[in-house]
Amino acid sequence: MILNALYDLYQRRMSDPDLKQRLPVYGFEEKPIPYILIIDANGRLVNLRCTLSGDKKPVAQAFLVPQTVKRAVNITANLLWDTLEYVLGVDTRGKPERVMLQHAAFRARIHALPESAQQDVGIIAINRFLDQFMIEPKEGEPGKLERLAQFPGWEEALKGNANLSFKLSGDDDHDLICHRPAVRAACEPLMEEAAGGDVVCLITGENAPLERLHTVIKGVWGAQSSGANIVSFNADAYRSYGKEQGENSPVSKKAAFGYTTALNALLAKESGQRVQVGDASTAFWAEKKHPMETDIPDAFGEPPKDNPARGAAAVKRLYEWVHSGKPATQEGDTRFYVLGLAPNAARIAVRFWETAPLRDLAQRTVQHFDDLKIARPSFEPEYPSLFRLLAACAVQGKADNIPPNLGGEVIHAVLTGGVYPATLFNAALRRCRAEQNINYLRASVIKAYINRQIRRSNAHDLTPKKELTVMIDPENQTIGYCLGRLFAVLERLQEEAANPNRDPSFKLNATIRDRYFSGAATSPLMVFTTLMKLQVHHVSKLKKFSDKTFGSAVFYEKLIGEILKPFNATFPTQMPLAEQGLFFIGYYHQRQEFFTKSTPIAPIAPITE
Repeated sequence: MILNALYDLYQRRMSDPDLKQRLPVYGFEEKPIPYILIIDANGRLVNLRCTLSGDKKPVAQAFLVPQTVKRAVNITANLLWDTLEYVLGVDTRGKPERVMLQHAAFRARIHALPESAQQDVGIIAINRFLDQFMIEPKEGEPGKLERLAQFPGWEEALKGNANLSFKLSGDDDHDLICHRPAVRAACEPLMEEAAGGDVVCLITGENAPLERLHTVIKGVWGAQSSGANIVSFNADAYRSYGKEQGENSPVSKKAAFGYTTALNALLAKESGQRVQVGDASTAFWAEKKHPMETDIPDAFGEPPKDNPARGAAAVKRLYEWVHSGKPATQEGDTRFYVLGLAPNAARIAVRFWETAPLRDLAQRTVQHFDDLKIARPSFEPEYPSLFRLLAACAVQGKADNIPPNLGGEVIHAVLTGGVYPATLFNAALRRCRAEQNINYLRASVIKAYINRQIRRSNAHDLTPKKELTVMIDPENQTIGYCLGRLFAVLERLQEEAANPNRDPSFKLNATIRDRYFSGAATSPLMVFTTLMKLQVHHVSKLKKFSDKTFGSAVFYEKLIGEILKPFNATFPTQMPLAEQGLFFIGYYHQRQEFFTKSTPIAPIAPITE
């Protein structure tokens, strides 16, 4: 199913009228080529052009070249492009005998081209250049390395054994000799000749030459930089009936080229259809071209620094699409695919694979952001990315401390509409307790997790529970939520008592949160017994200070009384994890209530005899 969907994507992209959407034709791939040897029709070297650009970390220009051959320690040459050792036979690592064999293999690939390609002026020029280059110079004449040393960039190319290819002088700057029509026409038959015998392809169902070794997949975070395989068999335990390599999962040359090319394009940094969620490199695409192919990844992903509003704009477009009525039309039936890949030694593991109609996926994504909504400071993002949510629940807020499987589990829950993993909820609680604080992102995670749990239990419960709201909910009578609100009120009361003049420059050294926050969430009876005694002292101080603070003291007394009413001031000895989550949300809601709007307090005159 996965390979079929990827192959269909390749077919769709190849027929797309938009050239930017098209993928390489069969037998070719995009490859960074740092240096181009420009030669004339007689094989004379005109220039060595460097394609590197960028100051800090130069990047080579990508060209369409014949597909890379698979090699480990064996000597196998690419067609019309390769490393400096293969192309020019110049030793860069102190292995002259091996380099001679490499260069011979490179020449052999060119000589193996059919007669129609051999007669092309570009191929003739390459053969002439290589013949002349390999001739030892006469005495007094410059050697071949000295001839190349006159060109800027040669020393860097020699040092790095860089990739080289050929261009005919006078051709377009981006057109290499391997792009010439005769060479292109010769590549497909060469691909078929290198294949195994004909098989019934598992993807297309057609009889076609077998692909024994599938092209590697690049762009999976944590996998080998040279690429890794998604289809691979290299041990006896994985072989059926003595079949080796690709015979175990027969896929034709063309189909293997199609699915690997499509997947590599999706995972490319500039594709716009991938998101890195923890260790899961996640790709998104649809069976038909649709704006959601980039909008959904933008909604989940971290926005770029040069366009910080891109994620929020994508989420708003999702909301508009869901509420526009389009999901009920044929457009909503469009099949959407999400593939999560994770590194696994020299191979790639499929972390998750989801396929659903676009209407379902869009509605579940919108539901995810609805669940996350909670009162927030103006500087916090309205629609936080998955990376920010995960990092907020990690030790020190570092991406390296995010549990390996957590990102994949979270996005799987979002795409299926299921409950979030308990690992995420527990991680958020641990950070709240450890740091004696709950911020906006952790509050969003805890609220979303609890609401999905409530929603699931309500489906089977005859007495449905009320979900947590975006703003403070005075009607919520659960123990954890009320105790969280109570702690926030006691903390605010302490701050008011310490600074009755409300001097903006005053800073309190420590509050009850710094000492009691974690204990109040886990062992309320022990902590709140002490805190309720302290609040008597704080109220008394406010009542004595002035008429204005007397009114504040009465306000806090009434508010504490209202919060304590549901459980008659009998504090539980311990609170389970679910109630701890409610405690943190209650605390967060009450603190936001204090700072988002001012509660008018009318001065109350002190009672006199």
